Amino acid sequence: MSLTRTLTLLVTSTVLLIALVAAAWSYIESNHELEELFDAELAQSTRIVQGLVQHLADTQSVEQLPKTLSETLELPRPDTPGVDFEADNNEILPGGTGHKYEKKLAFEVWTPEREPLLDTLKADDTEGLTPGYSWAESSGFRWRVFTLQDPITGFWIRTAQREDIREELSEELALGNILPLLIALPLLLLAASAAIQLGFRPLLKLERPIRNMAPENIHPLDDRQAPKEVAGLVQAVNGLLLRLNQALERERRFSADAAHELRTPLTALRLNLEKVYENDPEQYGGLIQSVDRMVHLVEQMLLLNRVDSGADFTPEYHNLSAIVEQSIADVAPLALKKDIDPVLQDDAGHALVSCHSALINTLMRSLLANAIQYSPEHTSIETHLTPAGEGYHITVCDQGPGIPAEARERALSRFVRLDQRLGGGAGLGLAIARRIAELHGGQLTLGDRPDGNSGLCVSIWLPARATSRLKKV
Repeated sequence: MSLTRTLTLLVTSTVLLIALVAAAWSYIESNHELEELFDAELAQSTRIVQGLVQHLADTQSVEQLPKTLSETLELPRPDTPGVDFEADNNEILPGGTGHKYEKKLAFEVWTPEREPLLDTLKADDTEGLTPGYSWAESSGFRWRVFTLQDPITGFWIRTAQREDIREELSEELALGNILPLLIALPLLLLAASAAIQLGFRPLLKLERPIRNMAPENIHPLDDRQAPKEVAGLVQAVNGLLLRLNQALERERRFSADAAHELRTPLTALRLNLEKVYENDPEQYGGLIQSVDRMVHLVEQMLLLNRVDSGADFTPEYHNLSAIVEQSIADVAPLALKKDIDPVLQDDAGHALVSCHSALINTLMRSLLANAIQYSPEHTSIETHLTPAGEGYHITVCDQGPGIPAEARERALSRFVRLDQRLGGGAGLGLAIARRIAELHGGQLTLGDRPDGNSGLCVSIWLPARATSRLKKV
């Protein structure tokens, strides 16, 4: 798992968890505070009714009080036929007589002797009157009530509020408190993810040079772009790249020196074998073939060293069609030995390409020789040259066993032969061909034949213009 993804998951999960805990805590606290506010409001309403009762008790008789209290505190019902007064659908009551929340408030007044003067609650109250907060049941609803006894008049007064309206209002107000947090949470998570991505950009800038670094062009990373947290890692990587470059340079130098040192004795050995070959061809024929393979390997190693160094390769404009035709002519003797027919289909015509002609010729001869080596007798090798974008496409298809898709990248590596029983090369042909294509700014890939038959197709794309990968002298 990537560090960016891990850090993003950790940060977003932590933020989400904290936000959810904060939202839950805010919801619970808001509900609690609102319940206390409603209780205070309930007590205040009771005290307002207490003041009203005190005033009426001074001016009216006990017989007049019930009527006055009913006219003042009871909600008037509309006289319109067919109107459901108890329906909760509309906030404004029918006829404009009030608000629907008023139906969920009730008042009760008793005389000091506990004779009812007003009862809009009609509660099943069998416990008697007790000062303070309590709960009552009425009309299938639960009511929160507050009861007090007026110390002056002795009247008992109780105000009630339906529980469902309290819960409805509490939930709406509590949700209103946490709604901005819930809306901002996705934006916060996106911002945290974007901030992490932005913070890792310096690491991506360090990654690209390593990803695009070629073995022949190893260079240290720019530690000035590295964050302080990974500066030590970048310095360690630079030290490793330096040691790797030195090791590869020693390897290239050893290969070149060994090839130079082996060329002369191998040439002398072959000359001596040629002298005795005439006397005993059966005994010395195999030795001469082995020496030829060694000479070919030495030549390939020297060529590979020159290609890796990129020295003495001057790009000039050449006719790519002519180079391909010459390459096919060069390998014609090898094809005749196995009765293989090399076929060229040129759809490019006079294809001018800025390149090093000897290297392109080496590339083509290497691919054609490889195709001849692995093709059965009495078959054909098809070479197709076509324009492709700002360059040209060359495909060489044989009818050999082919290479499985999972082994193709390995087949392009140096000194790799997938089947030791076939051919006598050293596993450098495809590696040299790919390196030459890369030096020209092109690319080489392996694939199946387009007709679905057995065989391997090697595709090369070369740009028409020279690139800076070829050193001009």
